[in-house]
Amino acid sequence: MMRAVGVLPGKREVRLIEHEAPKISATNQVKIRSLEVGVCGTDREICTFVYGSPPNGFDYLVLGHESLGEVIEIGDGVSRFKRGDLVVPSVRRPCPHAHCLPCREEKQDFCFTGDFTERGIKMTHGFMTELYVDEEKYLTYVPPELRDVAVLVEPLTVAEKGLAQVRKVQQRLPWVAPNTRADQIGKGKTAVVLGAGPVGILGAMVLMVNGFKTCVYSRSKAPNPKSELVESIGAKYISCEVESVDQLAERIGNIDLVYEAVGTAKISYDVLRVLGLNGVYVFTGIPAPRPPVPVDADLIMRNLVLKNQVVVGTVNADREAFEGAIRDLGIFLKRWPNALRSLITGRYKIDQYRDLLLGKVSGIKNVIALA
Repeated sequence: MMRAVGVLPGKREVRLIEHEAPKISATNQVKIRSLEVGVCGTDREICTFVYGSPPNGFDYLVLGHESLGEVIEIGDGVSRFKRGDLVVPSVRRPCPHAHCLPCREEKQDFCFTGDFTERGIKMTHGFMTELYVDEEKYLTYVPPELRDVAVLVEPLTVAEKGLAQVRKVQQRLPWVAPNTRADQIGKGKTAVVLGAGPVGILGAMVLMVNGFKTCVYSRSKAPNPKSELVESIGAKYISCEVESVDQLAERIGNIDLVYEAVGTAKISYDVLRVLGLNGVYVFTGIPAPRPPVPVDADLIMRNLVLKNQVVVGTVNADREAFEGAIRDLGIFLKRWPNALRSLITGRYKIDQYRDLLLGKVSGIKNVIALA
């Protein structure tokens, strides 16, 4: 047996659990020792029991979907990894239905049956434990030099997939000048990031390295640790308590891209109102259940049509997003080493799980260090 942090929805409890140590049962499986597990808003929401379902046969769900681990054992059919390798696992697993084309093509992030499972979220145990086993194809190799920041890979994949969707969507028109480098899709474009949490700041970094002039629009007045971090990478930080949405749009001009990472409908739809010509709006947040908010629907609909705008939602991520996140973490580490490392504001022991999951959270990204 080993220790794990889990939720018991039937008893509405969050606690340390004695969880059975996993064994390799197939040739394509890898046994991994957990090194670090990031704590995010999804974990905290699961601990309020609004969602999160245990696997069949269990009354508890082991939490954790942002993991960095070390390979300690491999099945006979594993060829991509060896003992001692660092890896990050993906989150979503495909549904079993033959007619679900995305899942059969290993694009389970676009599953259309809804019968997918997600580690640490939906019907499959997560990574907030000492050991876990996963299939080789759901793991991505991490270079040793990224050891101290690689727990950020999974939240970074949100931005990676979002930008990949933007690339595909904007092929509908000549969006960038001919002969623009593939990694400079944002050259001459302006992007607004909503929210200065980990997903927002990592998104700002992705946009910056892809050439976008980037502004982070968040709640807290500057100066504060998040605003200082944002400004240190060359992005602009603006507080919504200081400047209204209309003032934001007037200051920065045509908004070509909005990357939403705040999970709050009111501010998100207010910013959608000022999206620019040919603009793309990427939703990534999942708001908690709240009363309806008023929306200027006529203006938004008029803009969508007359300004050729696109709104897209994105969830989870595929292998390309994980590989892109690891590549870009390496770029971030060279370009902004102090800023990237300062995203992780606390590393804690597993015994301190209650403070992280149920207490008042401070800092930007908190991590449970298991080794």
